[in-house]
Amino acid sequence: MNFKFVYKICTKSEWQEVKTKGQLTGSKKDLEDGYIHFSSDDQVVGTLKKFYQNQKDLVLLKVDTLKLDHLVWEQASDGNMFPHLYSSLDISNVVDKFDITLDDEGNHDMPTVF
Repeated sequence: MNFKFVYKICTKSEWQEVKTKGQLTGSKKDLEDGYIHFSSDDQVVGTLKKFYQNQKDLVLLKVDTLKLDHLVWEQASDGNMFPHLYSSLDISNVVDKFDITLDDEGNHDMPTVF
């Protein structure tokens, strides 16, 4: 597990909003839970399968954790530790963005560079 970067899955429209506002306050689920959900590099595929099955128009944001003062790793109900951000995410912490596409069977094709 790499603690230098965490990853946020969001829709292309949410990403456009981030670029316009300069920050991400979170998805509907994030706002309900009171923090922004992230995944580590080895959790992204599982998060996609669990919460974004067959969903199109997704992007993966690679986020530098160095300046995230309110990032906390917390245990989920399945026992895994997930990164949660208890503040908004400033766009300056996003170091890369990857498009996530769907194959013919509706599975997500992950970018090879991430």
